[in-house]
Amino acid sequence: MTGSALGAPAERREGRQKVTGTARYAAEYAVPGRAHAWPVPAAVARGRVTAVDTSAALALPGVLAVLTPGDAPRLAEPEDATLAVLQDTAVPHRGWCVALVVAETLETARAAARAVRVSYDTRPHDVDLNEGHRDAYAPEEAGGRPGTLEHGDPEAAFAAAAVRVDVTYRVPPLHNHPMEPHTSTAHWDGDRLTVYTSSQGGTVVRSVLAQLFELPEERITVVAEHVGGGFGAKGTPRPDVVLAAMAARHTGRPVTLACHRRHLPTTTGHRAPTRQRIRLGTDADGHLTALLHEVTTYTSRVKEFVEYAALVSRTMYATPALRSTHRVVPLDVPTPSWMRAPGEAPGMYALESAVDELADALGVDPVELRVRNEPDREPGSGRPFSSRGLVRCLREGARRFGWAGRDPRPGVRREGPLLLGTGVAAATYPVMASPSSASAQALPDGTFTVRVNAADIGTGARTVLAQIAADALGVPLDRVRCEVGHSDLPPAPLAGGSSGTASWGWAVHEACTRLAAHPGPLPPDGLTVRADTTGRADADSPYARHAFGAHFAEVAVDTVTGEVRVRRMLGVFAAGRILNARTARSQFTGGMVMGLGMALTEGSTLDPAFGDFPETDLASYHVPAHADVPAIEADWIDEDDPHLNPMGSKGIGEIGIVGTAAALGNAVHHATGIRFRELPLTPDRILTGLLSEG
Repeated sequence: MTGSALGAPAERREGRQKVTGTARYAAEYAVPGRAHAWPVPAAVARGRVTAVDTSAALALPGVLAVLTPGDAPRLAEPEDATLAVLQDTAVPHRGWCVALVVAETLETARAAARAVRVSYDTRPHDVDLNEGHRDAYAPEEAGGRPGTLEHGDPEAAFAAAAVRVDVTYRVPPLHNHPMEPHTSTAHWDGDRLTVYTSSQGGTVVRSVLAQLFELPEERITVVAEHVGGGFGAKGTPRPDVVLAAMAARHTGRPVTLACHRRHLPTTTGHRAPTRQRIRLGTDADGHLTALLHEVTTYTSRVKEFVEYAALVSRTMYATPALRSTHRVVPLDVPTPSWMRAPGEAPGMYALESAVDELADALGVDPVELRVRNEPDREPGSGRPFSSRGLVRCLREGARRFGWAGRDPRPGVRREGPLLLGTGVAAATYPVMASPSSASAQALPDGTFTVRVNAADIGTGARTVLAQIAADALGVPLDRVRCEVGHSDLPPAPLAGGSSGTASWGWAVHEACTRLAAHPGPLPPDGLTVRADTTGRADADSPYARHAFGAHFAEVAVDTVTGEVRVRRMLGVFAAGRILNARTARSQFTGGMVMGLGMALTEGSTLDPAFGDFPETDLASYHVPAHADVPAIEADWIDEDDPHLNPMGSKGIGEIGIVGTAAALGNAVHHATGIRFRELPLTPDRILTGLLSEG
């Protein structure tokens, strides 16, 4: 129907390709003469390579080359130091690539990599995250904002508060583990480079490769037509694409490098662990008088990355005294990076768990306590909110969940050996957009083609962009084609920060609006209009722009085994205009499932002796299985916000994970009466707590 494309539950356009296996991913471009590469990861936690014996590897039939720091192609110095692979002999952490085997087959490359013998001059290493570490420092920035923010006199206000909560929550290292591991296929044709890669942003990959190999961008083609997930780990180029291009240049053959899943934790980023101390003080009526959120995390010595978990405290609750700080410890660890809702996911787990503790201390309903401390402006910036639907989400969620019938006393609901409990938590995620370009073409047959170098990482971007175009053009959806995932298309920012659709859609909407206004008949070969939102999408806003949500959960805790079983979950969100009801619900529920994993199953450790993660595959790093996931309900409230973008939309890819872990943790406390302050809530932790209380 004309003019009604936006909001409709349109099916994904690439869905049939994916379920029939015709959608091609980065390793499935079988370029003639293709060889395969396999990296050799460093076996020491810190030191220097003194020798690389490649003789046994080169003796294997089918091995084409072994690249080492001594003979690998030279690169220009990258802005991202994690991409300076095989450029010197330094080993900054275990798992760093110290050699690369290229062979006729994947199996041969893997066998040859095991045959490479590397000698090291080892150095003492440090992987211990300690709040009192001598090298800890306060970063200038965290997530692009000041690392420290303080209003009022937080220490004095906390000391004078009628009711106080002082707690510390811990989140372990977490890993992205997309279904499609990081993979790239590279091919040189003279001085022209073509790369098929699994990336959240082909435009960024192209510019980085141009800088590293000192080529004009027009000589590089990057194809990322289908991407099997990323969750932030594919937001910027990773070593796989650089190594594939180096190997292809060195051998003169097309080369595919598909990362083994066991290599991902040390080479493609992870969520850094956080230690979060939260102090909340209120008056006798439960109004916050002090909020102090102090985060300690680590970064690698290769490149600074700050898990900006304290930023959420600058958005959520009204208080005259606020402290939001980060401290970072540089360690000999793999470089952390973005993981779905970086900062917000761990930060809201700690904050919303502490708010639940405060509600207990006050004897106030947790929903009502949040409503009572609703701010009229963003506490950290003082800016008015463009829209803030948190209270509506809490009220609607409480109604649908049956919250009013909840017995607030912990540990009283029982079914045989099972203790039952319910919990609630709020969610927030910032609204972001970046400049993008797009083109829209009208053809004489009445059809239209939209082109933008967007990345569809499994979210249905093709479909939603076509809906935006159809709505702006005033035509049925089936008359609009959408091309994405190729660097020959108009440049676009990456799919990250829940900003992809807002950024690309802004440019698509503008191009199509201008095309629809064209007077008279079309030329014989059609008409193309191009739009670029630079200067508008990145303009400063006088408003604080955020999506909000409320999570409700019910759990059953087995007192015999310590298992936590989720019975039901409900998320209600305020995310502006929902552009596709089907894909939006999929995004919300997918985030909630990932939050369930964060709460109950996912966790990693750094081995102090080896400086590595023992949990390197899906047998030891436990993501939720179907049996772990109950019937999950996700919905939204209508929200009209004119201060966002032409579509009135907010990002939805990440807010589903934010707050989920806290809601589940709060439900476990309500079930057991025991407060667990470290994730994940595995049976051993639960059972230990139950036994100690018993």
